[in-house]
Amino acid sequence: MAIFLTADSKVIVQGMTGSEGMKHTTRMLASGTNVVGGVNPKKAGQSVDFPGGQSVPVFGSVADAIKETGADVSVIFVPPAFAKSAVVEAVDAEIGLAVIITEGIPVRDSAEFYNYSVGKATRLIGPNCPGLISPGKSNAGIIPADIAGAGRIGLVSKSGTLTYQMMYELREFGFSTAVGIGGDPIIGTTHIDCLEAFEADPETDAIVMIGEIGGDAEERAAAYIKEHVTKPVVGYVAGFTAPEGKTMGHAGAIVSGSSGTAAAKKEALEAAGVKVGKTPSETADLMREIMQGLGK
Repeated sequence: MAIFLTADSKVIVQGMTGSEGMKHTTRMLASGTNVVGGVNPKKAGQSVDFPGGQSVPVFGSVADAIKETGADVSVIFVPPAFAKSAVVEAVDAEIGLAVIITEGIPVRDSAEFYNYSVGKATRLIGPNCPGLISPGKSNAGIIPADIAGAGRIGLVSKSGTLTYQMMYELREFGFSTAVGIGGDPIIGTTHIDCLEAFEADPETDAIVMIGEIGGDAEERAAAYIKEHVTKPVVGYVAGFTAPEGKTMGHAGAIVSGSSGTAAAKKEALEAAGVKVGKTPSETADLMREIMQGLGK
């Protein structure tokens, strides 16, 4: 059991024949992901050979790939200018999960494809995210597969690098699924979506949630945790040392007044019963205590 991505997931890669697509498809295959196809209209009918003797067919469209392979996950490595049409194509084909790795997508494009997906069959993760991994089962995106193995911690994070760090710090326990949701102003899957899924997953015992300054996503997640989550949650908010009132670079995080600051988010989370670390390592220690308390 895992959330959104399992050993049974059949993955296609939009943009597989580009340099980033090739590099990360190689890594996904090496980690055991069932990559069943790539999508490139100009190379339909061809196949690409990867190390280990694996040959992956290229299809002209997401719909063709689904029809031929039964794919249910697409990982999108398409340049920013073409990302919107790639996501719309995935949504139109009704693929279950579209993981948008591309960074630098104009916010207007993200807004349009997000709104286009609402109420339809496709869950979007990202954009500008590292994707998600269910260790030992499947890896859809760019998260290194060898940081941590399978276990019973669920991880949801706005930050890619902090996803990797937290997985490494808690590698002795392992993870059911780690989801990098991305830090852009408009994203598909949210902290709350992941919290809901981890709460329902019988093989997740505890949850780590990583946020960032700016916006109110973490405050809304805190309210959700208070009402709906029974499993222990620990949190970390990147940006405790950020100067107040300054626009920070990553994800365009803006801090105004008290809303959006790391301190305000920490307060909201702690009021919901979430233990919040001041550093990633301190957060990992808090989770270590919980897992040891659960006898894991």
